[in-house]
Amino acid sequence: MTRRETLKRGGRGLILLAVMIFSAGSAWAGEAPLPLPRVAILAMGGTIAGQGASATATTQYTAGVLDVGALVASVPGLEKVARISAEQVANIDSAHITNEHLLKLARRVNALTAAGAVDGIVVTHGTDTLEETAYFLNLVVEADAPVVLTGSMRPATAISADGPLNLYNAVVLAASPQARGQGVLVAMNERIDASRDVTKTHTTNVDTFRSPEFGCLGYVIDGKVHLLRAQTKRHTVRSEFRLGKLEKLPRVEVLYGHGNDSGDLVDAAVRAGAQGIVHAGVGDGGAFPATYAALKEARAKGVVVVRASRVGSGPVAPNEDDRKDGMVTSDTLNPQKARILLMLALTRTTDLAEIRRIFTEY
Repeated sequence: MTRRETLKRGGRGLILLAVMIFSAGSAWAGEAPLPLPRVAILAMGGTIAGQGASATATTQYTAGVLDVGALVASVPGLEKVARISAEQVANIDSAHITNEHLLKLARRVNALTAAGAVDGIVVTHGTDTLEETAYFLNLVVEADAPVVLTGSMRPATAISADGPLNLYNAVVLAASPQARGQGVLVAMNERIDASRDVTKTHTTNVDTFRSPEFGCLGYVIDGKVHLLRAQTKRHTVRSEFRLGKLEKLPRVEVLYGHGNDSGDLVDAAVRAGAQGIVHAGVGDGGAFPATYAALKEARAKGVVVVRASRVGSGPVAPNEDDRKDGMVTSDTLNPQKARILLMLALTRTTDLAEIRRIFTEY
């Protein structure tokens, strides 16, 4: 066979291969597309469901007015991201969230994931206590399906309301395989944050949710998820906390430290039946002498005391006095999240060594 005949035959082969690829592609194109992920939106109320008296009212409004149907209807394009189902779990200002609300929401999340009814869950929530609810879910959700909390800083009636885009991005994140196994996440202002680390840092600005010590996990931009890192602390399926038949959480109070403090509020918390106290101390969790003496007395009565800090970032380092006086340190948890973890720890144990281990691992 001449070289020219070989090239000619090889050319015919390439043309045949191209036709086969084109035909296969056409067949694939004719097949039904894969179904969209199933995302449940569980609404808790908050500013994202709020209404003001005018379009310029961004701080004076009523939270928890619109229902979940109205929230979904306000976001164009959601039907292209996921198959949406929506439920109203509560419709309140997040400052009014109780432990009972936390338990109810967590049980609904667990029921949906256990039944295999969803691929991801979005929780709409007021921003004031959003970080606490997110961290609670992070500790008690029993599945690795994405669970994402979102909200807004401006009511739905305001100019440039941030709720619709936050909700859209939260659904995108909850529908993404990248979010599976990442723990409970917070999607606000295009950022993705770990529920353990994120906190509200500004009273009115839409760019309020930040993770001061560790930074965000990634971003949702133009409908695409960009995850840059993962959290290493225990959460969700790796957590030891299970709600089971738990109907009530132990009472834990947060007390704010300051100069010229006293032990009066510590004593009042003990008399009121607190099983735990988180002291938001100055600096590295320090306390005024009279306050520290009262905390030691509370500890002697069986109350578990956690030293946290009011500073806003950085760890509270354990010291020799903690061992001697029976105190627990909060690690890098802020006071409000230390309260969440201590409540759950007290459902399992009052042993200080075990509680210290818990605060190290979570």
